[in-house]
Amino acid sequence: MTKSESVTQQSRHTRLGLSDEQAVEIYELMMTSRRYDERCLLLQRAGKINFHVSGIGQEATQVGAAFALNRDIDYFLPYYRDYAFVLSVGMTLRELMLCVFAKADDPNSGGRQMPGHFGSKRLRIVTGSSPVTTQVPHAVGIALAAKMKKKDFVTFVTFGEGSSNQGDFHEGCNMAGVHKLPVIFMCENNQYAISVPLHKQVAGKISDRALGYGFPGVRVDGNDPLEVYEAVKIARARAAAGEGPTLIETMTYRLSPHTTSDNDLAYRTKEEIDANRDKDGMAKYKQYLIECGIWDEQKEEALLIKLKAMLDDATTFGDKAAFPKPEDILLHVYADDDDKGGR
Repeated sequence: MTKSESVTQQSRHTRLGLSDEQAVEIYELMMTSRRYDERCLLLQRAGKINFHVSGIGQEATQVGAAFALNRDIDYFLPYYRDYAFVLSVGMTLRELMLCVFAKADDPNSGGRQMPGHFGSKRLRIVTGSSPVTTQVPHAVGIALAAKMKKKDFVTFVTFGEGSSNQGDFHEGCNMAGVHKLPVIFMCENNQYAISVPLHKQVAGKISDRALGYGFPGVRVDGNDPLEVYEAVKIARARAAAGEGPTLIETMTYRLSPHTTSDNDLAYRTKEEIDANRDKDGMAKYKQYLIECGIWDEQKEEALLIKLKAMLDDATTFGDKAAFPKPEDILLHVYADDDDKGGR
């Protein structure tokens, strides 16, 4: 890299409107999510938790997007790998651990939902569930409410490339395009729909599908948080200005198995995984910060020590928390005296 290239590279986050502190925070959140994910994989293998859906390899996409949104007013509809995203908008490690341990105080579902099915009224994270892409029409409906009520918020919804083949995706895009709704669709293209590789799923770019619905689609490097940040920032400005939706396709790679119940080497090779590990956004972005002079190995070591302590605390907290009472299975199922609306 020449000196002029180095200067250009080092000024990227500043030119995008991010401070040095924000650029570092992006990395810290990426690393927090990675370490949380790795801890959950260990807990599952140790028999402490039943199940985990990993998002390793997709942190750059998720944190970059979160920083481009208005985290005070926007509504979020993440999908089940979005740990880095929900951490970036305010969910805590303790809350995530309550979820994987299926405890009563789990803010997502009170211990009822599968891990990775997020929901938080406090953070405007709209509850999701296992059927893929059902969150897309929900996001469109919330965006319609924003337009009808003349509210300033934007809705942001994520999903995998495999689920973009579902009817929910196309119906949501069509309605959003017709009514120019303030919604951002982000497809986290991690190359596999469980075991089905990308070339057996779609014949072209997923981002190009936006053209059929009358709004822009863009494909970006999902391993570069700054490139994702820029794309989402532009999309949000369009939505807030009444110009309608945007479809963003972030190209990334799922480094871990689909879930802890999956043997990914049955459908892909270790060599393929290792080749994509070399493109991991975590290492690339760390190097970028070092070249900018705002990160070093001493700070890295301090961060890892801090994260271990936080994860140890969250793990113990989740493990020791109370399970739901057996009779709580009837809560939120039947109307009772406290249900003022009745059914």
